[in-house]
Amino acid sequence: MEFLEKIKNNILVGDGAMGTLLYQHGVDGCFEELNISAPEKVSHVHRLYVEAGSDLIQTNTYAANSLKLRRYQLDHRVEEINGAAVALARKEAKEETFVFATIGGIGSVHLTEYEPDEINQSLKQQVDILLKTDVDGFILETFYDFQELLEIVKYVRKNTNKPIIAQVTLGDIGVLQGGTPLADALLLLEAEGVEVVGLNCRMGPYHMLRSLEEVPLLTDSVLCVYPNASLPNVRDGKFFYQSNPSYFADMTEPLVKEGVHLIGGCCGTTPEHVQAIRGAINNLHLQPVKDKSHRVKEPKRKEVVKVASNRVLERIPEMPLKRRSVVVELDPPKALSATAKFLEGAAAIKDAGADAVTLADNSLASARIDNLALGSLMKQHSGARPLLHVACRDRNMIGLQSHLLGLHTLGIQDVLAITGDPAKVGDFPGASSVYDMASMDLIRMMKQLNEGLSFSGKDLGEKTSFTVAAAFNANARRLDREVTRLEKKIEAGADYFMSQPVYSEEQFKDIYEATKHLPVPIYVGIMPLVSSRNAEFLHHEVPGIKLTQGVRDSMAKHGGDREASQREGLAIAQSLVDAAVEYFPSIYLITPFLRYEMTVELTKNIMKANKSFDITAK
Repeated sequence: MEFLEKIKNNILVGDGAMGTLLYQHGVDGCFEELNISAPEKVSHVHRLYVEAGSDLIQTNTYAANSLKLRRYQLDHRVEEINGAAVALARKEAKEETFVFATIGGIGSVHLTEYEPDEINQSLKQQVDILLKTDVDGFILETFYDFQELLEIVKYVRKNTNKPIIAQVTLGDIGVLQGGTPLADALLLLEAEGVEVVGLNCRMGPYHMLRSLEEVPLLTDSVLCVYPNASLPNVRDGKFFYQSNPSYFADMTEPLVKEGVHLIGGCCGTTPEHVQAIRGAINNLHLQPVKDKSHRVKEPKRKEVVKVASNRVLERIPEMPLKRRSVVVELDPPKALSATAKFLEGAAAIKDAGADAVTLADNSLASARIDNLALGSLMKQHSGARPLLHVACRDRNMIGLQSHLLGLHTLGIQDVLAITGDPAKVGDFPGASSVYDMASMDLIRMMKQLNEGLSFSGKDLGEKTSFTVAAAFNANARRLDREVTRLEKKIEAGADYFMSQPVYSEEQFKDIYEATKHLPVPIYVGIMPLVSSRNAEFLHHEVPGIKLTQGVRDSMAKHGGDREASQREGLAIAQSLVDAAVEYFPSIYLITPFLRYEMTVELTKNIMKANKSFDITAK
């Protein structure tokens, strides 16, 4: 019997996990490489699942694409590894067992080390290889990025009539990572010609059942689920999952009643889970539900209500449309004893007329007093408006969302999203970088919070009101490429940009010409120098900052004279400001070493010039 005929009229059983089962048996590293180095191990797993009652088994090709195999220097063996996987599965399958080629997702809506084009090409290459084999169909699973799944579905459908099983992975009950409702995703997959749509990974049977309760009646496709055994735990440094086959047996009937035609298992599931599912189907004589009128016809939608808990201030990106605008950076100090001086400086900067005081987030991977604590204290102490940098380096996705919700709760709405300097460049040699996200991902996620949805798409019950700044390396060797990145950040939701400090007056015109088409303002960075050593350090050791030879020579002529060097640094900065405002009405002043008197003076001078400033002149 053909697969599509059989799944329309029967409840089928898939297999369980391959990778986590091999891991439990002591195998680590690249599981797909075992297809050629230890084929007996892969064959053994297939055999166990077939004997347990699987109607459909998957090839051991989940991560057998060039990008993931590259990590093991195996990308030149993509075709060999995929071909061997199909042969092993086919060898262990019974005559009535279906063999489906597995292709796993690569990217993430939050972060991926690869560009979308190279992900697409890598997956297409794997599809092309598997199309040459005798598989019965394709199973596309564990896709965190729904657009990535849609693209590969279209490619498979264009190139073959073989059945497709497409499974999405949820961020929260009923919602994909990135906020797409499950109902919408499954309907879109059905519209692309996918015969079996459903869920796999991350959640157990209970949460998958709850998610399916909000899925509308499908016209042509049938549903499948491949739940995890449980949430993973760690014991003696190794991951493990609870063994709960009887629970899977208990959940089989409710899943079938909800319209599921294919039940398998993902992470942590074993042949015992498959055997339990098979037993439940046989013992209860379960058949596909014919009367599906109980299913909701329209997906439920929760209305997100804006609760006016925080007063929305004038938006920073709108300020340069009316007048010259200045934000001043005052880095949180490393020493607790400097807190009073910081608060004193923030008050002086605010009194000088700065629109906001921006606080870095452990810049150069060096530990400082938490910028949220100081930003909140500064706001209470002097009324200065905090603009907080949020780096992706130190917090995972949970920590980032928690941090941002904390900002909103305290009435802080201005954020600069940055990826953050790697931990290895800082003063904590043993520290590690997290990087669950990069800056572009964080921008998107903050915009999602502004819609009242969490990172995973869960209803927050209230919308945040963040204005999101993004970083701009104005000193990039290829300015055109950097501008392309700015355009992508705007697409992601950036409201304005803040640049690295610029030390060439001639450079402002070049920056203006390269960016004048952008629809958002740029706050150009200017940082006063305090000594020749400071100038040389910035020029040679800080990424994204370059000084002209003239500036370095000017600072060098004062030697170790601190006061003379500081006066020279201030004069250079003022000259840079005068040149910058010819092209940009928005300035980003960066205070060196808590010497706020320097940026206070520059701010006052800019604010004085505001009286004669005509925004329509440029």
